Amino acid sequence: MEELDQRYQVRQRKANPEEKDVPVYAKAMIGKTGQFEGVSFIRNKDKASVMTLALAQQVIDWTEARKTRAGEYVTTIICKGQ
Repeated sequence: MEELDQRYQVRQRKANPEEKDVPVYAKAMIGKTGQFEGVSFIRNKDKASVMTLALAQQVIDWTEARKTRAGEYVTTIICKGQ
């Protein structure tokens, strides 16, 4: 069986560079069946979800569609070591 490439995290920062911000990281909510259900953003990078590139893109798509203030943030996919 092939091992999944799980080394990506999703980071969010304020879009306005003049505002002081602390980056937040995505914690994906996965149901019992393994289905993606949503995301929450936390400050602790070590507790954030490490995911595949496809799941990271799904997190961004979900965030842009569901979060009302998503336009105030820049959401990016980063490698775990960044």
